[in-house]
Amino acid sequence: MFEDEFIVFKTVAETNNITLAAKRLHISQPAISLQIQNIENYYGVKFFVRSNKGVTLTVAGKVFYKYVCNMLEMLEKVQREIGKLSGESRGEVRIGATLTIGDYVVPDILMCLSREKPNIDFNVKIANTEMIAQEVLERKLRIGLVEGPVPDAHGLVVESFWQDELMVVVPRHHPWVEKGSVSLAELAETNLILREVGSGTRKVIEQFLRQQGRALSDFKVAMELGSMQSIKKVVVAGLGVSILSSLTIQKRHALKAVKIEGMEMKREFSIVTNSANIALTNEELYFIDRLRDRSWLAKILGNLDTDKEPAKGFFEMEDSTAGAAEKLQLTERELAEKHRLTEKDMDD
Repeated sequence: MFEDEFIVFKTVAETNNITLAAKRLHISQPAISLQIQNIENYYGVKFFVRSNKGVTLTVAGKVFYKYVCNMLEMLEKVQREIGKLSGESRGEVRIGATLTIGDYVVPDILMCLSREKPNIDFNVKIANTEMIAQEVLERKLRIGLVEGPVPDAHGLVVESFWQDELMVVVPRHHPWVEKGSVSLAELAETNLILREVGSGTRKVIEQFLRQQGRALSDFKVAMELGSMQSIKKVVVAGLGVSILSSLTIQKRHALKAVKIEGMEMKREFSIVTNSANIALTNEELYFIDRLRDRSWLAKILGNLDTDKEPAKGFFEMEDSTAGAAEKLQLTERELAEKHRLTEKDMDD
């Protein structure tokens, strides 16, 4: 067996779809099918169950998948060590990040790290908290950066690296701006524009409301959007208010952030890794150690320019609602006609 066959098997197992695997690997579907058939013939067992909906791993396939992941990790380690000896070593750090962190925190961090360590390549996948945590658990990602509580953290190591504050976001000329704060009662009487179910931001909001003896059902949730930029545009249009990270709003922005009276809505930004004995590379350890340096991080986050468009060079958008929503040309009339707009995740 060779590395190429392992990669094909792993990709099919993770996508549950030969067509998607072929697109990711840039090879033909027949070539994928042939390699899977060769693997199964070699071991004399079926690793996949085929159906009209795609493919799923058999019991033997699940066992083989674990070993394939280990073998590919070992091959990567061998390649790095040989690369060091030949003087041609380049490291890669692949990160999963939630939307707020991925759009407004990670780009500035990576720009600094790229200057410090130009021989490290960074690749960032953006999705919501649940998806990032699941992929770290399944070892599809080795490092996740998430906001808010991590669902079912069994099998994961969760370490806080920054504390963020959520605030009510309104147009700059909104009456609440001059007032400087808003009560929960006032908030309940206006249209709320929120992130989608499963996002870390929404979970923190729900958790905060429970602590106040309230629930989202007590509020007028007018829209649910998977894109921070789309939420901002809708709020600027005056069609509602939102609750977002203070990091996403800058002083000169068309939006302003106000506090909820007598309350603070704080949350943790966390590093998520797999609790199994998986050795991180030197590059990955360097990245995590940098995040642990609060003074270094404070300098970066203190200089965020959140009015600029989120950087795209490093990123792979798993949750394509972010990209799709930014392209929406929604007029006030079109938005007003929509009492609820939910954008669904699409496969990358």
